[in-house]
Amino acid sequence: MSKIRFGGMALVNGVLVHGPTSWACAIRTDSGVIKVAGARKRLLASKIQQPFLRGPVRLAESFAVIPEVRRKLPEARLPFERPVVLAATLASAMTVQVVRRSDRLGDVARELLSGALSLAPAMLALRGGELAGYHGAEHVSIGTYEHDETRAKEHERCGSHLIGPLLAATAGGNILASRAPARLRRQARVASSLGAVGAAVEVFGWMTRHPDHPLAKALAWPGHELQHRIATAEPSPEQLEVAEAALAACLKLEDGDAADN
Repeated sequence: MSKIRFGGMALVNGVLVHGPTSWACAIRTDSGVIKVAGARKRLLASKIQQPFLRGPVRLAESFAVIPEVRRKLPEARLPFERPVVLAATLASAMTVQVVRRSDRLGDVARELLSGALSLAPAMLALRGGELAGYHGAEHVSIGTYEHDETRAKEHERCGSHLIGPLLAATAGGNILASRAPARLRRQARVASSLGAVGAAVEVFGWMTRHPDHPLAKALAWPGHELQHRIATAEPSPEQLEVAEAALAACLKLEDGDAADN
């Protein structure tokens, strides 16, 4: 029987696990108790198979469950809720605007630098508190389930592997958008952003299907290093317990969906 492919998101105090049709989240409260909630998804990206469209839909699906997580688990603490991260987001947005107005940089350098600066808030969020440990716990629990052996804190399908393809696709799309007529430039940038996500997801999918290809290894290297050095930490047994609770709850929901079908 084939394994269900899961994704996830680390929280400041827990782990959110995504399956094809369901989600489950487990957190450890301030009193040390593990609380778990889950449900079937309302938006199913797995039904969308058209190339370049499935990427943006999957991204939308991952964010669509956040309000329900907050409703069912009000104690859940999201990575970007901390004041320091919000301040960094604002500062990053202002700096990106300055860079884009600069005449000293070429188009490619300007867009690549803007893309890199836009990642700063995410990097800051990942290094906060226990988040990196829960990110590692998410990877260990899902990887161990998938491979039937204890896995490391780095995972081959982590979203960090999207960074390289996404930066390149965003830079290319924004350069093209900047050449659109002034009255259409805003719409062109929106379209290029969605197109960049779609293109990056397609490249990422190819990477996961051809992990031994030299190009796939080269594209995966930045994401792996980001996971290894910044985005993850070795999880504690308590953090692993939370991640495994989220995975077990999501697996139960997915098995229930399979039985219903």
